[in-house]
Amino acid sequence: MRTTILSVFCSIVCTSAFAAQPDDTNLYREPYRPQYHFTPKHRWIGDPCGLVYNEGKYHAYSWGAVESDDLVFWNEINQNSIQNLPKDIAPFTGSVVIDTENTAGYGENAFIAVFTSFDENSKKQSQSIAFSLDGGKTFQYYDQNPVLDIWSTEFRDPSVIWDSENKRWIMAVAKALEKKVAFYGSPDLKHWEWLSDFGPMGDSERSWECPDLFKLKIEGTDQEKWVLLVSVNWAREQYFIGDFNGKEFIAEQTDSYPLYVDEGLDYYASRVFQNYSPTQSDETYTIGWVNTWDYAQQAPTTYGKGIWSLPRKLTLVKTSDGLRLKQLPSEKLRVLRDGKYTFSRRLKPGTVDLKEVSKMHNTYELEVDLSSPSNNDIVGLNLCCGDGRKVAVSYDWASNYLKFDRTNSTDAVLPKFDRIAFAKIKPEDGHVRLNIFVDKSTIEIFAENGLKTFSLLTYPSESQTEAEVFSLRGGSNINLTAYPLKSIH
Repeated sequence: MRTTILSVFCSIVCTSAFAAQPDDTNLYREPYRPQYHFTPKHRWIGDPCGLVYNEGKYHAYSWGAVESDDLVFWNEINQNSIQNLPKDIAPFTGSVVIDTENTAGYGENAFIAVFTSFDENSKKQSQSIAFSLDGGKTFQYYDQNPVLDIWSTEFRDPSVIWDSENKRWIMAVAKALEKKVAFYGSPDLKHWEWLSDFGPMGDSERSWECPDLFKLKIEGTDQEKWVLLVSVNWAREQYFIGDFNGKEFIAEQTDSYPLYVDEGLDYYASRVFQNYSPTQSDETYTIGWVNTWDYAQQAPTTYGKGIWSLPRKLTLVKTSDGLRLKQLPSEKLRVLRDGKYTFSRRLKPGTVDLKEVSKMHNTYELEVDLSSPSNNDIVGLNLCCGDGRKVAVSYDWASNYLKFDRTNSTDAVLPKFDRIAFAKIKPEDGHVRLNIFVDKSTIEIFAENGLKTFSLLTYPSESQTEAEVFSLRGGSNINLTAYPLKSIH
């Protein structure tokens, strides 16, 4: 969490519970409100915290509590889950564990939140805990907090896991402006011992935040590798692949760092769901914050501020460049499909209206297959068109770059918003395949079978609902399937 805006964030958190609530007559139909991404009823949400799966429920916090049976439909439990916080202490990003062996003394299977406590007077950041005996709905603040304090204003965002081999808890926490992740060990979540530091490495320009440490399977093998994920520069995420020996994270040596989680402009502070149900599949899911600190607080939304991403399934895959992170949208999202429209054509120079997609009012999924016999065309889609504005997604066959242009996507005035995202996308057997999710004010794209993703905010007006395909020189082929998606509300 960016320290230069902490006081503003505290103001948002502290006043949200006391401010007059908006009129609910238009609830979940407000302008810019996503229809199948999670957004809160009325409040700010930032980094996803405390992601756990237990007894058939996915739990997530920010620090209000939400639950889901399937990662698609969410039930908002409360707006403030951590109780009896001292005056002038604000809870920032953290994690939740389930204490199956009662190491902290609150009983077997108590939910324990581990989070950064921000002192509004001294601006100091330290790590605190709170415990829950009602299945993670509400937490009681530990009266001997903080449990880890190095007297720093840049020490935050703990992620905690259980080390079964050494029978202790491991915390990964950011030393933000040192561009380091510090690792600590504890037998009981209350007493912590420093183990090691990792970093700087890769992208170390400005700051590191929100570390997450987890194992992932390598597709097609029985092997696993550790992944250390870090949010950088208050704008995007990088990841490292390597090994964790219970004390130190050792990254694989490669010339490819930094490796970025998302090539878009608005994906940050993601965490994976820790699985506490042995009967559940061993698939790993994650969600992130669809936002960037440059304009997070200026979002033109009335219901509140903040969006969480679609749930993504994570694996590692072997590529010609080495191991890489693969992200695919959860197949559970297919339950939202409410129809089907197909379009197939060899394109001539110019644009073609997708009238049936336009009728879906910016709440749809696209499966797009592009090919070109000549490899000299630029082909793509104009989405969220209207009032002279659009979001352009284009692919250049000559350079193999996919470009996402939102420089004229909205009439909202937002700082540093008029930007372009791009990444090189390798054709497979002469085809480029894209899975695109458009949801009112946000777009997520999965390319190269999940090896590249783009997440971006767009904020089109209510009249910007048209869609079209285009070709610069002609000759490209497009096969498109569109699915209108139902609202989760």
